[in-house]
Amino acid sequence: MTSSPVSLFAVDDRVLESARLMSPSWPDDVFTELQSARIRQVAYVPDAGHSRLIQCCHADAEMHTVSLTTEEEGVAMLAGAWLGGERGVLLLQSSGVGNCINMLGMIEEIRVPLLMLVTMRGQWGEFNPWQIPMSQATAPALAAIHVVVKAVDRADDVGATVAAAGRLAFNTGRAVAVLIAQRVVGTKEFK
Repeated sequence: MTSSPVSLFAVDDRVLESARLMSPSWPDDVFTELQSARIRQVAYVPDAGHSRLIQCCHADAEMHTVSLTTEEEGVAMLAGAWLGGERGVLLLQSSGVGNCINMLGMIEEIRVPLLMLVTMRGQWGEFNPWQIPMSQATAPALAAIHVVVKAVDRADDVGATVAAAGRLAFNTGRAVAVLIAQRVVGTKEFK
């Protein structure tokens, strides 16, 4: 009997949902902080970890949301937003951080603020071995390109961490990444 490679990575939605039910408010807390920070542009690559936050941003008439084809497009988009007088946020998964490293050099050079919210994979209870290498490299890679990294591993701390990171980014003209631990976001399992 042979099995399809796709079946090896099937997700049990009940496991992911149960993890989210443990901490249902953190995306709402983050959304409130983004509104308070006057975020007007939201760039994202679709991600289950950010799904509730993305829905909230789409529902807000004052936020312009853009689904990207690759994460580094968001870095350029948000630099342009800042130059045009608007604040923005980039929502991405840890596996997409590697796509942004070269573009983040521009942010460092021109001193444009950039707020990134990164949902982590390859941590607690990960089912996909391909997620582990970038997970381990995310914080060091961002730090190497002079992005300020703030990790958060408790749902109750996510909103306050995003608020502080936003102030740091927009008040000092720096790139700041909040790494939201997989323990907060939830895990998936082999089916």
